[in-house]
Amino acid sequence: MTAPTSAGTATTDAAAPPLVHVEDLVVVLGHGRSARTVLDHVDLTVARGAAHGLVGESGSGKSTLAKALVGVHRPASGQIRLGGIPLPHRGLRGRRPDGLPRVQLVPQDPWSSLDPRRTVAETIAEALDPRRARVAPARGRIRTLLEQVRLDPDAADRYPHQFSGGQRQRIAVARALAADPDLLVADEITSALDLTTQAGILDLLADLRARLGLTMLFISHDLAVVREVSDEVTVLLHGRVVEQGPTEDVFARPSADYTRRLLAADPGAPGFTLDGAG
Repeated sequence: MTAPTSAGTATTDAAAPPLVHVEDLVVVLGHGRSARTVLDHVDLTVARGAAHGLVGESGSGKSTLAKALVGVHRPASGQIRLGGIPLPHRGLRGRRPDGLPRVQLVPQDPWSSLDPRRTVAETIAEALDPRRARVAPARGRIRTLLEQVRLDPDAADRYPHQFSGGQRQRIAVARALAADPDLLVADEITSALDLTTQAGILDLLADLRARLGLTMLFISHDLAVVREVSDEVTVLLHGRVVEQGPTEDVFARPSADYTRRLLAADPGAPGFTLDGAG
């Protein structure tokens, strides 16, 4: 991973290939008459150590792109390269290519993604070793992961229903970090949270990015949130990229009519600050 800086960002190596390079990507979901093109010749580049925002209204293809990056959806055409290595079109169910960067998805709804019958420790142990999932030998690592997401290590022996929505989101982040990812894909993870809890989660992600050198793809329909966390932004409409560029440039001088409409419809932008958030 890249070396962190003190300003909540990570340094990037201009000589290295981008961590994420999506070229001419087409994803079709469904079969026969129900088939529909969800991503239509999408290009996307994310440098190592960067935070990239992906915005667009519901149905624009944001979550489909996230699932394509983790190998859930197979491209109909085009290519995804991670660290310069092509992602197999058959997904990652077979042999993992040597040196392929690890990608972890933090879903929008941690409640549905956390097994209510398992303790937090059991959930994280499974992420650490999916084949054995033993808690006892992983206690130290589980404790460290919980501390990294600012949860009391005693949370390890509790169940998902015993936590608030924001705390469950932190557990989902800890589970993702257990796989030691190079890229963290955050899919609308603050959309169901109140503003104070949102600020805490976003501050946590900025801190993790700085300390661990994580690269992040932050998916949201909330422009204020994207502006706070992202170096660059891509705007999707009906599965197509309508605008890309440095976040401040896109917000200050949008070139696409759709982007201008999004900004005009978001009276709260640029939103709250992360300074001092817990």
